Amino acid sequence: MKFYPAKISKYFSNPNNAGRAKFANAVGTNATFVCGCALRFTLRIENRKIVEAKFQTNGCGFMIAAAEILTEIITGKELGELHGLEDLETQITEKLEEFPESRRYCRTLAIETLHAAFNDFRSAQLEEWSGEKALICTCFGVSEETIEKVIAENHCETVEEVSQKCNAGNGCGSCQPLIQEIIDSNPNML
Repeated sequence: MKFYPAKISKYFSNPNNAGRAKFANAVGTNATFVCGCALRFTLRIENRKIVEAKFQTNGCGFMIAAAEILTEIITGKELGELHGLEDLETQITEKLEEFPESRRYCRTLAIETLHAAFNDFRSAQLEEWSGEKALICTCFGVSEETIEKVIAENHCETVEEVSQKCNAGNGCGSCQPLIQEIIDSNPNML
């Protein structure tokens, strides 16, 4: 009798990205009270490219498989290629099939933890920023001033329109709410 479905068992038995990324500059940690599982992603991002992604967990095979798939998806990608980390749930499901309802929190926790790692990277980038105006998009180094100018000159009404013009919001996606606030708070620019 097999304990896990075949696709889950494959990743559980032989995860390639378990461990810690060397010289990590993005760390996301999370846990759940559902089963007492903890998860940590460590990423090394160089020149806006994810060169290494690793995970550590004390979780079950479903957690390990979800974390492994996420590291595979992002490793080697430019931050701009991640498009705000959209559809990660779909991508995990496509590779592993649908999780049983009692294990879906594993997939959710893995995605939330990855978001936390990118938020950690963003926070570090903000601390290093020395420009006159606020740095809004750390993935592409786009300031508030540049975003305001793009909105005014191009009459942008959505985050997507701003992203098309200057890449802001096209990376990890954590700045998208800030871009929307700039759009909403400056109706005279439209």
